[in-house]
Amino acid sequence: MSDMRLIVAGAGGRMGRTLIRALSETPGAVLTGALEAPGSDLLGEDSGVLAGLPANGVPLSADLWTLSKDADGILDFTVPAATIANVAIAAERGIVHVIGTTGLSASDNAVIRSVTSRAIVVQSGNMSLGVNLLAALVKQVARSLDEDFDIEVVEMHHRAKVDAPSGTAYLLGQAAAEGRGINLDQRSVRARDGHTGERNRGDVGFATLRGGTVTGDHSVIFAGPYERIELSHKAEDRMIFARGALKAAMWAHGKKPGFYTMADVLGLGA
Repeated sequence: MSDMRLIVAGAGGRMGRTLIRALSETPGAVLTGALEAPGSDLLGEDSGVLAGLPANGVPLSADLWTLSKDADGILDFTVPAATIANVAIAAERGIVHVIGTTGLSASDNAVIRSVTSRAIVVQSGNMSLGVNLLAALVKQVARSLDEDFDIEVVEMHHRAKVDAPSGTAYLLGQAAAEGRGINLDQRSVRARDGHTGERNRGDVGFATLRGGTVTGDHSVIFAGPYERIELSHKAEDRMIFARGALKAAMWAHGKKPGFYTMADVLGLGA
């Protein structure tokens, strides 16, 4: 099979540049397009140079329709508005759309789901192998322990992160909720301040920390009577997300239209 031809969305950003570096190191995949927002000062710049590599002859462009003409997939770690705009074009072209964008609303996710009868979408709040294994463990532990064990999700990221809780925190909270058989949106506590009263039995709590240059630290705490279980993951470099996204894209190449997650990619099952 020939190399999978991939577009990197948000190619001028930190994650986009990391994806381009990861692509340059990945056999079986090749960079065919570099997408950036209309009006960006980086349009026309060589994507390889921006990523700290030798020039690769792939300039940043704002025209996804043209870029996607000869592409097999798009790696999309951008912002919700950009991702939703990309969804329609990726679906029309019939290419794989790997979505690592966080901060998406329920309506955004509904739009993404709406195209999966004709498009191949792999979406996850975190593309790393370790985090998705952690999510599987969280689900299993939550299923095994009753509501005597309170669940708290704690996350910390760098000062520039704009959404909270992180997509990864939500992924882990969702895993815990599925293990417990509850609706996370109805049973989550996203903030505490002032006189909150006693903790509600069975809720899933979230705590968000921001500061410095932290790539991503996540812990899920099961706090029971006189004992506590803590499951944690610490990300040390964005490259883990890039490599996971590339694994997802290459796994999805040739799959039937549908909605997939990293649990599918990694064969983690239900």
